[in-house]
Amino acid sequence: MTPSAILESALYVADLDVAERFYRDVLGLVLIARVPGRHVFFRCGDGVLLLFAAEATKVPPAPGARLPVPPHGTTGAGHLCFAATADEIDAWRERLATAGIAIEAEFEWPKGGRSIYFRDPSGNSLEFAEPRIWGI
Repeated sequence: MTPSAILESALYVADLDVAERFYRDVLGLVLIARVPGRHVFFRCGDGVLLLFAAEATKVPPAPGARLPVPPHGTTGAGHLCFAATADEIDAWRERLATAGIAIEAEFEWPKGGRSIYFRDPSGNSLEFAEPRIWGI
């Protein structure tokens, strides 16, 4: 057996309110859950993007908690790549520029496909790439 897909991906952010505005207003993701001071969750295609306040996820659940999710988290910048067509990458480049967000890198991959890299307000590395960079 092998997993069929990645259902959710997590990034850790410094300020949930700032992160929520960025992912909702700049990237256009739809908010599906929010717990102040702990997390905001967004729908992204068939998956879910989880944004956590890192310190809050290190706290173990209370005994008898309804959802006893074990502590998790990380420090430092993470990375996430969103799938996009070549035309969508061009449109994203323009949208990000309009929002005042710098493109950190842009290039063609040796086996085909293009990527652009930029940062969210917490310093996480985000990317839009053509799925063909992975032969998809």
